Amino acid sequence: MAGRDEDPFKDPSLDTQHPAPQSPTHVAESRTWDGANDVPDTLAVGRNASLTLGTDSLIVLDEALLESRGPALCCGVNVIPGQKKTTRSIPFYNILWAELKEEGDVIIQYAHAVSKKEVRPAIISYELDKTQTPHAHAWVEKLVSRAYGASLRRKRIKVLLNPFGGQGKARKMYYKSIAPILEGAQCELDFEETKYNGHAIEIGQNLDIDAYDVVACCSGDGVPHEVWNGLAKKADAARALAKVAITQMPCGSGNAASLNFNGTDSPSLAALAVVKGLRTPLDLTSITQGDQRTLSFCSQSVGIVAEVDLGTEDLRWMGSARFTYGFFVRLIGQIVYPADIAVKIEHDNKVDVCKVYRDEASKPPPTSDSRPLPAPGTGLPELKYGTSMDPLPEGWELIPHDKLGNFYAGNLAYMSPDANFFPASLPNDGCLDLIRIDGNIPRLTAINTMFSIEKGTFFDLPHVRYDKVSAYRIVPKNQTEGYISIDGERVPFEGFQAEVHRGLGTVLSKSGHLYEAKGV
Repeated sequence: MAGRDEDPFKDPSLDTQHPAPQSPTHVAESRTWDGANDVPDTLAVGRNASLTLGTDSLIVLDEALLESRGPALCCGVNVIPGQKKTTRSIPFYNILWAELKEEGDVIIQYAHAVSKKEVRPAIISYELDKTQTPHAHAWVEKLVSRAYGASLRRKRIKVLLNPFGGQGKARKMYYKSIAPILEGAQCELDFEETKYNGHAIEIGQNLDIDAYDVVACCSGDGVPHEVWNGLAKKADAARALAKVAITQMPCGSGNAASLNFNGTDSPSLAALAVVKGLRTPLDLTSITQGDQRTLSFCSQSVGIVAEVDLGTEDLRWMGSARFTYGFFVRLIGQIVYPADIAVKIEHDNKVDVCKVYRDEASKPPPTSDSRPLPAPGTGLPELKYGTSMDPLPEGWELIPHDKLGNFYAGNLAYMSPDANFFPASLPNDGCLDLIRIDGNIPRLTAINTMFSIEKGTFFDLPHVRYDKVSAYRIVPKNQTEGYISIDGERVPFEGFQAEVHRGLGTVLSKSGHLYEAKGV
């Protein structure tokens, strides 16, 4: 019998293909069928139709498609190059779920690409050929296993939505583009909206870490920052941070987390990436300022980046152009931000920095999250180097940077879609990537530096100092007011210290060990 297609959309070229993850994690394992290798790859679903498990796709062969007219294809999926139009393919990465109904129907849900930036759930349904019944359940299990690999199926997700994100459109984004994908993948969803600044900190602090696999933040980068700091307040903070993966569905103005881990700022593609995401250890950084200790997952900046980010709020009417304008004005003005800086450097030249990145990039994707789960009651790690209020650690020296123009430390690669500031950064290398640039460089050089970020040539510029560091202290001087940004949030303009904790946090990513950005 011909398939009953429930996908009403045309079939643009699928661009969401990604290798399916490869094996289970230590926290929650996907169910697998040990005899899957003995199951035939092809399932007959009618006299003239079959479903076949290919190398990286589900192949749908249906002769009834020859009778189709216009764009309404049976599965709404790709024509295989060089094949007849009776054959279609669905990448395993796009398969959301499959099951065999009691009445004998095979139901397959998948993410159908309606454009390069959007997928929507679609369903194909076939009546099972009765001769295939003995191994049909095992075939369906084999399909789901190919589709998910190491990624946990039917994830238990705490959804946090900031209703003010995305210029007030976050709620619409969630119900239109995100929830249908998560529901199609049979995820268990517990939905809650944040009501005020800091609400996500309280939610994280009170979260039952045994009830959820993932916290999905439908927001900008602010809500993930709050959730990590909420988990950090728990008595068993280290266990909570390792056990629960924090993800971002891009529904805000700043979506660095989604760009780096999901490889997209599209809500629906991000939802698909989370469904198929691999547990990935993430370095988190303790920021101490006065008697306060907070965790940073993204970046810290003093100087032009902080001032452009936080000092142009009155120009929001300009959209993203306010950042370009802010950079231009400050570059032309050759503004400097004097500070004393002490750094615990791990790699102090670009050759070594590149080698560290390339060594990691050359490794195959990990087959599991190999970290031991911290024991119950294990709190945050102790600070090796004290706080910003303590004497400088032995061997550290505060070096004057009287002409400092930019001090920018990043844990992620992308800071915005066209700003791969830290191409050598890695999720789990125990380092921040630190950029320092003088503020009194020639104006033309400064302007070319600004444009080099989008071109991808920023790292190679000789006046851009790029180090990998495990800790630092910075103390602004000759200024009483200014901007310091921690994960995009403004903090008091006073000295602070940073210390990296390798693999303290957990996210979901496509590769399990790299960012979705072009490296060095």
